[in-house]
Amino acid sequence: MGLLYEVGDIVTLKKTHPCGSKDWEILRVGADFRLKCTGCGHQVMVPRKMVEKNTRNLQKKSQD
Repeated sequence: MGLLYEVGDIVTLKKTHPCGSKDWEILRVGADFRLKCTGCGHQVMVPRKMVEKNTRNLQKKSQD
C-alpha cells in the first residue's frame, strides 16, 4: 500500500519548480491531484501516478 494523500498535506517532489521550490500543497485528491506551489502559489493539475512516482517526502497537515 502506498502513501495516503489528503487535502492540506505538503508533498516534496523530485524536480524543482522554476521558482526554486520543491514543496507543493495538495488542494484536490482523486484520479488527478491539484497542487499549489508553496513558493509562488502557481496551481497545476497532475495525474495521481505522476505524484506517486515523484514523491520524495510527505508532510501531513497539522491537526489543530
